[in-house]
Amino acid sequence: MNEDLRNVVLGVLATGVSASLGWLTRTYVWRRRHRRKQAFFGLRDGAECLLVVNRKAGGERVVHNVDVSALIELSVLIKDCGARPEIVQHDMARQGLGDRTEFCVGGPYSNRRMAAHLSSLLPGLAMNVEPEPVEDQGMFTVDGEVYRGVYGLTEYAVLARLTGGEGGRPVFLFCGQSAITNQAAARYLARHHEKLARTYGSGPFVLLLKVVNSEAYGPDVVELIADVTRAARTAPATASEPAAT
Repeated sequence: MNEDLRNVVLGVLATGVSASLGWLTRTYVWRRRHRRKQAFFGLRDGAECLLVVNRKAGGERVVHNVDVSALIELSVLIKDCGARPEIVQHDMARQGLGDRTEFCVGGPYSNRRMAAHLSSLLPGLAMNVEPEPVEDQGMFTVDGEVYRGVYGLTEYAVLARLTGGEGGRPVFLFCGQSAITNQAAARYLARHHEKLARTYGSGPFVLLLKVVNSEAYGPDVVELIADVTRAARTAPATASEPAAT
């Protein structure tokens, strides 16, 4: 074998080895990110999870079209984890926590399941469901602070990852003051789940988000207002009863 042929063969071999190492490295990195994503969402290949949906105001079995968009975004996340979503109406999801990962969309006024989660898992966070006064509809109260929304201009949503039950699978809450804020919370999770996983690992978090000018920007412009995990998960202190005389 002459010198030129030997150089060509060595070059081909070096290229093949380099390409193989590059492919193996990319595959390793992808699998590592995939496993981290699955761990954060409590999902695994072939697993089933719940997508609990609310109903459109005034409807029986009608889901708001914006909430449908939120469900689509969440379904993409679930599919990326190799899992399968099962869509369940809020009043038909009669099961406990922890057996399967759950994604619950909608405020407590249209989603009984969300109302139950807020009551049992977030006793320190309240959302007003009374129709009057109008300006207080959907108002959040947490840690002594009140957050009133102005529809289409400044609205708020809660994004939470919590655990309960024996199975240890998480439940994700997307609880907004309107359908667009539910979608905004879902989109925030889709965009920032890697950062959230680095910050919280597999632990709980409760984030208060502000959706800015949804009439102009839809669900895209979202600001993180506060991490209210501790306050939202702690029941407010009750006033002490007067001592008996």
